[in-house]
Amino acid sequence: MRKIVRAAKKAVPFEEKVLRSRPIMQKVESLPVFQQVETLLLYWSMDDEVYTHDFVEQWYKSKFLLLPCVEGDSLLLRQYTGRDSLQPGPQFGIPEPVGPVFNDLNNIQMIVVPGMAFDKRGGRMGRGRGFYDRLLKSTPNAVKVGVAFNFQIFDNIPMEPFDVPMDYVVTE
Repeated sequence: MRKIVRAAKKAVPFEEKVLRSRPIMQKVESLPVFQQVETLLLYWSMDDEVYTHDFVEQWYKSKFLLLPCVEGDSLLLRQYTGRDSLQPGPQFGIPEPVGPVFNDLNNIQMIVVPGMAFDKRGGRMGRGRGFYDRLLKSTPNAVKVGVAFNFQIFDNIPMEPFDVPMDYVVTE
């Protein structure tokens, strides 16, 4: 599945991914749960993912917005306070915010989750390193919202006992 999705992602130019991301993020924004949350974890998208940069910029002043930072095999969370707070991450070069680590995982109300593939039951397949699987297990109160392009949706994602299903999967 990962090979299929990687090939499909490569076939779509970046500019088209940005355009196709807008209705996805508008649907996330229209979820009743999104309207109610104060503390939310997003991600700063890589070129092959649902584009989130504009969404992060739109919401960080009115919500307590966190972004993940890769450290070893874990994701640490830090508040996003604007583009000036970003620096390239040491492992993958993905921009990450600087500042104190946010440890109050029980107070995260919603997490917007990237993935390689999803199914309609909330199954999710990541890139294979388990970063989000470990994080999602430690955020029991958060509503998990997977975001994906239509070509990332499959009938059935194989799930292991440690996999955390999404509460919502939002596509174009």
